[in-house]
Amino acid sequence: MIARIAKAETEGWLGEVEGLQVSLAGAEEKLRQLDRGHGQHTTVDLGIPTTRRDR
Repeated sequence: MIARIAKAETEGWLGEVEGLQVSLAGAEEKLRQLDRGHGQHTTVDLGIPTTRRDR
């Protein structure tokens, strides 16, 4: 994405530059959220498996 921003800047595509920068900021924030959540696992009780009987 950084290379695309550089290309857009070189070509003078200012609207494209702005859009790509917004997308990049969103992607970076998502990565930060994932990093903060790393190691914080929760358990889920799935219960005890049962079998079905024909009726």
